[in-house]
Amino acid sequence: MSNQRQQKPTLTGQRFKTRKRDEKERFDPSQFQESIIQGLNQSGTDLEAVAKFLDASGAKLDYRRYAETLFDILVAGGMLAPGGTLSEDVTCTEFCLFKAQEDMETMQAYAQVFNKLIRRYKYLEKGFEEEIKKLLLFLKGFTESERNKLAMLAGILLANGNVSASILSSLFNENLVKEGVSACFAVKLFKSWLSEKDISSVAASLRKVCMDNRLLELFPANKRSCEQFSKYFNEAGLKEISDFAKNQESIGARKELQKEIQDQMSCGDPLQDIIAYIREEVKKNNIAEQTIIGLIWSSVMSSVEWNKKEELVTEQAIKHLKQYCPLLKAFTSQGLSEYTLLLKIQEYCYDNIHFMKAFQKIVVLLYRSDVLSEEAILKWYNEAHLAKGKSMFLEQMKTFVEWLKNAEEESESEEEDAD
Repeated sequence: MSNQRQQKPTLTGQRFKTRKRDEKERFDPSQFQESIIQGLNQSGTDLEAVAKFLDASGAKLDYRRYAETLFDILVAGGMLAPGGTLSEDVTCTEFCLFKAQEDMETMQAYAQVFNKLIRRYKYLEKGFEEEIKKLLLFLKGFTESERNKLAMLAGILLANGNVSASILSSLFNENLVKEGVSACFAVKLFKSWLSEKDISSVAASLRKVCMDNRLLELFPANKRSCEQFSKYFNEAGLKEISDFAKNQESIGARKELQKEIQDQMSCGDPLQDIIAYIREEVKKNNIAEQTIIGLIWSSVMSSVEWNKKEELVTEQAIKHLKQYCPLLKAFTSQGLSEYTLLLKIQEYCYDNIHFMKAFQKIVVLLYRSDVLSEEAILKWYNEAHLAKGKSMFLEQMKTFVEWLKNAEEESESEEEDAD
């Protein structure tokens, strides 16, 4: 047997170079633009016909590649050059958003055109959002009427969930902010948005993309204050947005305050210094006592590494809380603050399972330290407790509550005898 390998047969002849099927075409949107403009000119002001034309054209024209061109035409009538001016290379159409009537009804009809198009061709979703961001950067290149129409459309699109509130990031562009374009545009946009949805829906959309704390950035640095923001938006008839921004600033101030309290505790600052600092911040930021007691409780409980064993954590908690009773007492001068603190304790013990059996001992400690009154404890027990762990906590407190009631009855009896 031969050890030599048999040679494989080879094909001979001429080799032809074939074109790859996936070879990219040269980017030339001119023909695409002409096709879209022709269809829009034929459809005219009949937006139902426009929607049908766009739906049918998606099967023949390359929307995926020419998404930006498509949206430029639908909004401005032709392709936009950097800065927002129309390109003069190709004929434009008069049948576009910028040439439409400036009213909400017309803008809602246009929003429906975009909505139908994107629902039909889902891959256009991202490109459409990028287009809106780009258009907002070009605001200075548009007329006041064009900006108004774009603002109304954007508000409707945001309300319908066609775009996310992340588009607002374009409004924080330094040049737009400096010249007051951003704030003016935002007024129109929010009016449009709030005509479709309530403030809670607007707030939820802003929070989802971390825009809830950035609204003050619509103003230049030298005018960036809550007072300036409130004045501007109140005068524009947007009290809901003004109140929302105030609330967000208050939340921000409370977070900063809680962090500072925790830092002071970890540094071992004297309680009197911490109390003085908190009182100053409460006055400066106009924070209610029932709000501040919640922050103090959270700060106290997060300033220590808790034992994971249920039988040891109660003893640790009592020892830890004893040293902070004067701090808690300083900010429970009102019945509502005491009641708030009780609810915070209940919530904490329920959420941290190894604290479930510590609830009663914590409450008794705070009662004996004059942080909690019997009135607050009885109100909590009889009617105002949370549902979280209700049966367990009420059972824990039963004996102590009975003792409080008996002590109260004895006190009333002694007063009657004295009379």
